Amino acid sequence: MSDHDQLKLTEMNYSPDRPKAENPIKIEDLTFRDGHQSLFGTRGRTEDMIPVAEMMDEIGFWALETWGGATFDTMHRYLNEDPWERLRTLKKYVKKTPFSMLLRGQNLVGYRNYADDVAKAFVERAAANGMDIFRTFDALNDYRNFETVVPAIKAAGKHFQGVICYSLTEPRLGGDVYGLDYYVRKAKELEAMGADTICVKDMAGLIAPYDAYSIVKALKSTVKCPIHLHSHSTSGMAALAELKAIEAGVDIVDTCMAPYAGRTSHPPIEPLVMTLLGTNRDTGFDIRKLVEIDAILEKECVPKYMHLLDDSKLSAIDIGVLLHQTPGGMISNLVNQLRQMDALDRIDDVYKELPRVRKELGQVPLVTPTSQIVGIQTVNNVLFDTPEERYKMITAQVKDLVFGLYGKTAIPIDPEVQKKALKGYPRGEKPFGGRPAEILDPELDAAKKAVLDTGLGKDIDDVILYAIYPVTGTKFLKWKYGKEVPPEEVRAKTLEEALKEKELMTKARQGLLVEKIQKEIPEKGEALRKFNVFIDEDYFEVDVEEVGGAPVVSFAAPRPAAAPAAAPKAAAPAAKPAAAPKAAAPAVATADGTPVIAPMPGMIVRYEKEVGDEVAEGDTVLILEAMKMENAMTAPCAGTIKEIPYGPGDSVPKDAVLAVIG
Repeated sequence: MSDHDQLKLTEMNYSPDRPKAENPIKIEDLTFRDGHQSLFGTRGRTEDMIPVAEMMDEIGFWALETWGGATFDTMHRYLNEDPWERLRTLKKYVKKTPFSMLLRGQNLVGYRNYADDVAKAFVERAAANGMDIFRTFDALNDYRNFETVVPAIKAAGKHFQGVICYSLTEPRLGGDVYGLDYYVRKAKELEAMGADTICVKDMAGLIAPYDAYSIVKALKSTVKCPIHLHSHSTSGMAALAELKAIEAGVDIVDTCMAPYAGRTSHPPIEPLVMTLLGTNRDTGFDIRKLVEIDAILEKECVPKYMHLLDDSKLSAIDIGVLLHQTPGGMISNLVNQLRQMDALDRIDDVYKELPRVRKELGQVPLVTPTSQIVGIQTVNNVLFDTPEERYKMITAQVKDLVFGLYGKTAIPIDPEVQKKALKGYPRGEKPFGGRPAEILDPELDAAKKAVLDTGLGKDIDDVILYAIYPVTGTKFLKWKYGKEVPPEEVRAKTLEEALKEKELMTKARQGLLVEKIQKEIPEKGEALRKFNVFIDEDYFEVDVEEVGGAPVVSFAAPRPAAAPAAAPKAAAPAAKPAAAPKAAAPAVATADGTPVIAPMPGMIVRYEKEVGDEVAEGDTVLILEAMKMENAMTAPCAGTIKEIPYGPGDSVPKDAVLAVIG
């Protein structure tokens, strides 16, 4: 065969006009949502999706994931972008490929269960704004939390993808909780609810290739709807697991474009296309078009976000996830939280404590929001517990979980933890066993009054944003309608600015940030004289030579001093061991009163007390949000609130004085 014929054959094999596969694998692309969420803290902006949106629409993806998960939160909180507008904007560029979102069941796109009226309205508005496929999961796999959103999805004529959150209690598939029977049972429940497809969601990259094969085989023989596999590359097994799932007959898998793939993100699409080329599962994709998209993302988009990539470790694979099972995004959050608290050296203690806390809280799957609930409580235990007492600082979300506001856990919650968490809990000290939303009062009317009646917002989308995120939503709506000037940190960076910052960081690492001025040093002459120059406790020997009548310093070098005779000293006391971080600085009475100290950096959610209020020791003064979890800051003594220096929505550093009690 000539080189010309070989080239034509190669082009034919790469071309989308090549013979169609008997059973082509369908691909959902996650670049526009989970890709940048996993790698860059969900900081991807709409403006960096538009340059490739039309090209992505031409590839032939089963769906593009564009929304949901943490995007709704991050966009309005950190990017000054309206989440609803992203859907409308991308729909202008993507005409053929369906949009998919990640919906947290009754949690919607937040971190708690919302009332039924808010849940129903959210689904209706998501569909109206352009959403087609609702990938719906519950962190506890408690499908009672689907009973409101699923009928709303169906009523809108949209695709309901039911999710089974993948988890383990053993190193591989098995054990008394998350065995094969568990996944088969859950799939049957989803099929009975009318699922159009069923997704096994492996949020931490835990699924081993042969376990993926076994689960897909079992589900394909049990239910009729298509099976979808979602996995992360964190442990290095995801690409292998997807390939074995394809061999087992899986219908759909998730990938990202190469610049947004790997690490804690997902397998790249390009190697999979080449792997399946010419087989009965061939994607039919044109690899050359994928490479064109990659080039744009690599050159024009990714450089803006590289400073957010966690490059603290040499390896792109975190095999430790197989032990602590925490999704990569949550691990990076825990690391940042510990760093802000000057306690990064305790990360190994967190990893050790995490499985214990997870078991005590019902062996829940670790996915949003339970990954945050378990993760932040673990940090609190490591930093604030004492040998005499565990769970000294319990977040509001742990209390809600223990009460039953998130649903039924895989195993019963530890009785001692339950008793402590529910002591004084406002809804009652005995757990609730019904559908969580049954005991939630309607919320939509109150949100309408807060937004529309006050002029804070203008439409139902603004109302829903406020209902889900009242504190940060208020701040965003003020930015959106020009009532407050957005801070500089939420402004978008240009590519030129990002590249300039990268250059400065490179110079800083090389010690070249302040360039040394090069100048010629004259030869030393005969008139050279030596002087001692004393600076504090140090001194230098300096050579000085008169040139033109004025002395010029031509050479300076430190001179080692002779050790003076040491006077006899008393023996130094033995060094004390470093103390573990405290929950707060000691409550020391000052001229103004006793301060309430922030034990961690966070955001003020609300004050429970006002200036002039009387408080008893232990009363809740305010709620501080840290890592999306709420912590009650209590009064260290009895007295009167004399000062409140912050307000709702304010960010505070560790050790900030949050209130003063006199």
